[in-house]
Amino acid sequence: MNPTIELLKSHRSIRKFTEQKIPHELLVELIRAGQGAATSSHVQAYSVIHVTKPENRETLAELAGGQGYVAGASDFLVFCADMKRPTEAAERTGANVVRGMTEQLLVASIDVALMAQNVAIAAESEGLGICYIGGIRNNPAAVSDLLRLPKHVYPVFGMCLGHPAQDPDIKPRLPVEAVLKEDTYCDDREQVEAFDATMRAYYQARKGGNKDANWSQNLTPLFDSKLRAHMRDFLIERGFEMK
Repeated sequence: MNPTIELLKSHRSIRKFTEQKIPHELLVELIRAGQGAATSSHVQAYSVIHVTKPENRETLAELAGGQGYVAGASDFLVFCADMKRPTEAAERTGANVVRGMTEQLLVASIDVALMAQNVAIAAESEGLGICYIGGIRNNPAAVSDLLRLPKHVYPVFGMCLGHPAQDPDIKPRLPVEAVLKEDTYCDDREQVEAFDATMRAYYQARKGGNKDANWSQNLTPLFDSKLRAHMRDFLIERGFEMK
């Protein structure tokens, strides 16, 4: 297997970092690598906020649910879906711009996710560790105010970056047979049940803490309540009316 595929398959979320800093020149190169990702119609509907002020990092750590590594990582980035830049650029050409379309929300959210994953892969290729922080969406309005995000821009997730101070196990993924389907969708309950057994064994044996649970059980809190129900109203307020 080639080194790129091996790198992709070796991803772990890193939540403990050394005090070693990432050179700014390297950080810029990681962002440039992110910009190399595919983007819908070359819209490039993303912006990245590099949060450097310690007090802002501490605030974001709390807003994200008390995740201390947000403050402790060498660098912290907030990846934002940005429809302000492309719509205003089109408007300056004389276009009668229509805003608030669901497709615009999808384009911007997908663009920024693809861009961020390029950053993550580039960082890991340099021996750095990363951790995505979806908890940014716990309090998106407060995050937006702190970062002074304008209308038509919203924070999708954060990313911790730094030199790893831990060596966690690689978490198993679903069998490829469960996710790769030929021609039509087919039931994958058998593969899920096998994966539940795999995950239970992983949780009981992993370094740094174990628990008696499987994959399906871990999904329960994500789907037995309205998770982040505030996001719809927040997105509408930000100008993503989802027409």
